[in-house]
Amino acid sequence: MGMKENVSKPLDRLSSELAGDMAAVNTLIRERMASRHAPRIPEVTAHLVEAGGKRLRPMLVLAAARLCGYQGDSHLLLAAAVEFIHTATLLHDDVVDESEQRRGRPTANLLWDNKSSVLVGDYLFARSFQLMADTGSMQVMRILANASATIAEGEVLQLTAAQDITTTEDIYTQIVRGKTAALFSAATEAGTVVAGADPAVQQALFDYGDALGIAFQIVDDLLDYGGATTTIGKNVGDDFRERKLTLPVIKAIAAADADERAFWERTIGKGQQAEGDLETALEILHRRGALDAARADALAWVERAKQALTAAPDHLIRDLLGDLAEFVVARVA
Repeated sequence: MGMKENVSKPLDRLSSELAGDMAAVNTLIRERMASRHAPRIPEVTAHLVEAGGKRLRPMLVLAAARLCGYQGDSHLLLAAAVEFIHTATLLHDDVVDESEQRRGRPTANLLWDNKSSVLVGDYLFARSFQLMADTGSMQVMRILANASATIAEGEVLQLTAAQDITTTEDIYTQIVRGKTAALFSAATEAGTVVAGADPAVQQALFDYGDALGIAFQIVDDLLDYGGATTTIGKNVGDDFRERKLTLPVIKAIAAADADERAFWERTIGKGQQAEGDLETALEILHRRGALDAARADALAWVERAKQALTAAPDHLIRDLLGDLAEFVVARVA
C-alpha cells in the first residue's frame, strides 16, 4: 500500500476554493495562540500548527458554511476553534502514547517535556472555548463542547481496551467515533448551524463528517502497515510496536488459528516483541485478508459519506466534499 500520485488533488481543489477564508483562519490561529506571559505556549503550539498539516478539520467548517450560503465571519472563529481542539488532542495523545514523532517531526513532549505538552493542550482547549463564545451561538458551543467530551471519552475507552485482544470491531468503531470522527462531524455540523441551514441539511452534514472521520481513521490504521514514513509522518509499524489494536489486527485476530492467536497475545497482549515480529504480523495480516477487509470497510464508510451529501444543496463545494471522501481511501492503493 502507498500513496497514489494524484490523490492530493481533491484536497488541493477544496483548499484553493476556500483559500481566502483559510488565510483569515490562519491569521486568527496565530493571534489566538499567542501568550503575553508564557512564551512556551506559542513555541509548543507553533511546533504543531506550523508543521505543514492540511488543516482538514477547519476546512470542513468553512466548506459546510459556504455550502449553505453563509456570508458572515463566525465560521472563521469556529474553524480556528476546531483546529485548536485538534491540536490540543494531539499534544495530549503524544504524551499518553509516549510518541516520539508526529507529522515527520519530533513530538512536542520529546522536544520540551510532558508537562509542557499537557498544559499547552489545556490552554488551547480554553482558547477554543473563547472562540466559540465569540460567535454568540449557544448551539455551536453545544456541538463543539459535546465533541470535546466525546473525544476525551473515546480516548479513555481506547486506553481501557488497549492490549486487550478480545476487543471487537464494535468497540473499535465506538473508539474511532470518539477520538476521530467526533471532531469531523462537529466541524461539518457547526458550519451548517452558523449558516442557519435547515435541520435536515445539518443532519446530512453531520452524517457526512461522521462517516468521513471513520473512513479516515481506518485508512490511517492501514497506512501504518504499508505507508511510506514520509507519507504518514511516523514510522511504519508504530501501531504494532505501541501494541495498538487497530482494525486490521482486530480482523486478523478474529480469523486467527491457535498459533496466530498466541502470536497476537504475546506481541500485543503481553508486549513481548522480538526481532522479525513486525514482518510476521504483516504476513498474518495479508494471509488472513485483514488489510483488504479493512479497506473494504473504509470504502463502505466513504459511500455513506457520499450518500449523506445527497441531502445537501447542489453546489461546487458538495462535489468537492464528495471527491474528498474518495480521496481518503485513495490514499491506500
